[in-house]
Amino acid sequence: MSWYRSAVWFVKGLREYGRSGYESASKNFNPADLEVNLAGRSFLVTGANSGIGKATAKEIARRGGTVHLICRNKERAEMAKGEIETETGNQNIFLHIVDMSNPKEIWNFAEKFKKEHKLNVLINNAGCMVNNRELTEDGLEKNFATNTLGTYILTTALLPLLEKEVDARVITVSSGGMLVQKLNISDLQSGNGTFDGTMVYAQNKRQQVVLTEQWAKAHRNIHFSVMHPGWADTPAVRSSMPNFYQKMKDSLRTEVQGADTVVWLAVSSEATKSPSGLFFQDRQPVPKHLPLASTHSPPQDEEKLMELLEELSQRFKSTSPG
Repeated sequence: MSWYRSAVWFVKGLREYGRSGYESASKNFNPADLEVNLAGRSFLVTGANSGIGKATAKEIARRGGTVHLICRNKERAEMAKGEIETETGNQNIFLHIVDMSNPKEIWNFAEKFKKEHKLNVLINNAGCMVNNRELTEDGLEKNFATNTLGTYILTTALLPLLEKEVDARVITVSSGGMLVQKLNISDLQSGNGTFDGTMVYAQNKRQQVVLTEQWAKAHRNIHFSVMHPGWADTPAVRSSMPNFYQKMKDSLRTEVQGADTVVWLAVSSEATKSPSGLFFQDRQPVPKHLPLASTHSPPQDEEKLMELLEELSQRFKSTSPG
């Protein structure tokens, strides 16, 4: 069945995910959706020093929002911050150096952030596709640590802050690659069988879709969404998928096109007219499963994922005061 999923997904991708798919979809966009003044609203964007994260931060800054950038590399982060400030004229740009594969760092950051800032919108954009099985210093498989556990901890830790605000939102940048994966809770850290970084990444992205659904059920006054940016020309795609990039580079979306739906979900009033917990592509909710692909999972598996992540995340939570 996996060959069928991959084949259907690739054909769909050629039609919808590249630049021409964006150009076709964008004919139906309403430009007024993004004509908003975000002064007084606070946004946090992970993985914000390049690619879709930086493009998103820039578009929010242009509209007057306060933007908190979470980045791992201090030097690149400071360059991105300077670029955003210069291009947008917005000086309300704050930088936080956090490694999203390090759960202790994420917990510590979140606890400090909650004491010092308000938050209206969280954008989980940071992602990782490591093609060989690598463990972090905590013994966690690196893709899972960044894409799934890091996203889970940051969101969970900041939910109390978001709960205080009107029109609070959480947007997670997933991938259409998740369509080829069924949730697998038996091997979250990909320790069994042959390691395939692309499939591990796709599994993490399926996990993010499930997380979004579960959070939407549990937190009714926050609007949750998850989205596919399409196939965009970003540094991450160039470094993690060089063969794909070489074949597809002339038809990839720009970073701004890839970021469009993230920005729309984060700032437009139209976005929250859709129910919480949906999967979006090009400003539209789209199915979370391919036809006949057998990727639906039983509700108990989805609930179990949340239990396993909660249990794992608590191991890294500091019990020391402050």
